[in-house]
Amino acid sequence: MNSHLLFPQIGKVIASTGSRHFPRHLHDLIQTHLTIDATHIRQLRDPVCATRPDTTLISETVFSAGDSGEDFDDPARLHLARRKDGYRYEITVLRADPRVGFSATERSRLEDISPLLLPMLEKHINALQPAAPGPVDLDSVEQRFMERLRQTGIRLSQREMQVCEGLLAGLTAPQQAEHLRLKVNTVESYLRRAAIKLGISGRHSLMRWMYAEG
Repeated sequence: MNSHLLFPQIGKVIASTGSRHFPRHLHDLIQTHLTIDATHIRQLRDPVCATRPDTTLISETVFSAGDSGEDFDDPARLHLARRKDGYRYEITVLRADPRVGFSATERSRLEDISPLLLPMLEKHINALQPAAPGPVDLDSVEQRFMERLRQTGIRLSQREMQVCEGLLAGLTAPQQAEHLRLKVNTVESYLRRAAIKLGISGRHSLMRWMYAEG
């Protein structure tokens, strides 16, 4: 390992735990060991422990400079995964060109640092979790959400705003469907449309978006 490169990168990753900079710093850390084009991080409900099929809770990809993701139709991949407390944490590194696969040596190199990478990913995701449940002030959630929409100039439909506010208040898609008298897949469709407009994915990134500065 190149310790003179490794230790500063580890420090950056740890310092960015719970922030939007974490995926980028994690990608840069892995790049001190492997030449890669992208890093994908994910948290899922572990299907082994859950009664429902595995559900993606957090999913985010960062690309190397100059890559936009357009050329990643069939990339070469390496996976790392860890199961803990009913969740599965995953790190996937990718090369856009499938002809430039990963060698056994590179696979071993990534696995060597997996005891470092996966716990850091877990800590980052835990830091994104909302505080212990308590009474939710729905009026303040709606007020803050509307304020952020005004700041950003983003326009959402009434239904898209309703399902986002419900998500921020801790309601699940089935609970929102019952409350709004809609089908669950209709609620999920509104959430997907809102997520595209807001540039976010999932409850945690929606919370980060709402409480971001400016």
